[in-house]
Amino acid sequence: MIARKTMLRGLVAVGATAALAIGAAGCGSSSSSSSDTSAAASGGKKIALLLPESQTTRYDQQDKPLFEAKLKELCPDCTLDYQNADQDSAKQLTQAEAAITNGANVMVLDPVDGTAAAAIVTKAKAAGIPVISYDRLILNSEPDLYVSFDNEKVGKLQGDALAAKLASNGNPTGPILKINGSPTDNNATLFKKGSNAALQGAGVKILEQYDTTDWLPANAQKQMDAWITKFGKDGFKGVYAANDGTAGGAIAAMKGAGIDVTKIPTTGQDAELAAIQRIVAGEQFMTVYKAIKLQAEASATAAVDLANGKTPTNATTTVNNGKIDVPSVLLDPVSVTVDNVASTVVADGFYTAAQICTADFAKACTAAGIK
Repeated sequence: MIARKTMLRGLVAVGATAALAIGAAGCGSSSSSSSDTSAAASGGKKIALLLPESQTTRYDQQDKPLFEAKLKELCPDCTLDYQNADQDSAKQLTQAEAAITNGANVMVLDPVDGTAAAAIVTKAKAAGIPVISYDRLILNSEPDLYVSFDNEKVGKLQGDALAAKLASNGNPTGPILKINGSPTDNNATLFKKGSNAALQGAGVKILEQYDTTDWLPANAQKQMDAWITKFGKDGFKGVYAANDGTAGGAIAAMKGAGIDVTKIPTTGQDAELAAIQRIVAGEQFMTVYKAIKLQAEASATAAVDLANGKTPTNATTTVNNGKIDVPSVLLDPVSVTVDNVASTVVADGFYTAAQICTADFAKACTAAGIK
């Protein structure tokens, strides 16, 4: 609860600046169709939202609709041009070029590849289009704003939680197996840095690490299968998984091998519904909840500001991307275990108790006080 209160305090400024931006935003007229090319011609503002992949359920189910809702609140006549790159950086480049050609006034870009996406920023800026680096930092480029979470802290939360759980289980030194995120995702680099520091600082032995290509759960499951063969069913005491998708893959591999996953604490991230249900059932130890609504709304607020020639006012810090210090909004992540599901994701309306507590999880929900 302390972490959650800290997060909420830190976000008061974001909410306040968003409220100010509502009064300041002025827009032209057009429709909300993502394919309507008449918006810019008629004076309306067109915002391109380019998200990286659909393996992680949050992007289509949370980020896009939350961003769109805030955009329409601030600018009812703005047009949203939404695209998902399906983890293909070449496809994302093509989508970005199309957005530029179609007259985007602002580009909100969550890069598949943080390094390769620098070319997209260069093209957009050459066309006079401001760029918001969303969720993942675009490296070696000049975006106008970066909106994300403290991603090194995400890794630290995961590592600290796993180290504490191992100690309480009587296995303070592990050992563990470590499934990191995609090597093309700068956030994964930060998760890895934060978690390695936390685990190694606590004296936890990491048997091996694996960087999961494209964040694919199937890749994580395949690697976990290989590790079980190599180290045996009893050769490790915990699993670090960088997100809930890779956690699901690792847990599936362990279950397939006949391992009691309730005795092997496994981390995650993104607070996906399936992961919350696994946590309630005792199959996954923890996840990291990131209040995506706040991230999406802060980005939509800044996008409307930029579309109207204003400088976003909600940046509170800067992050160096290898070329410049990018004005940044960094929100606080929260560690979630079975003990605080009710006071975090349910209390915030991220999920309802009914969504979590389906028939298969009803008994576990009652035990966890989720109602």
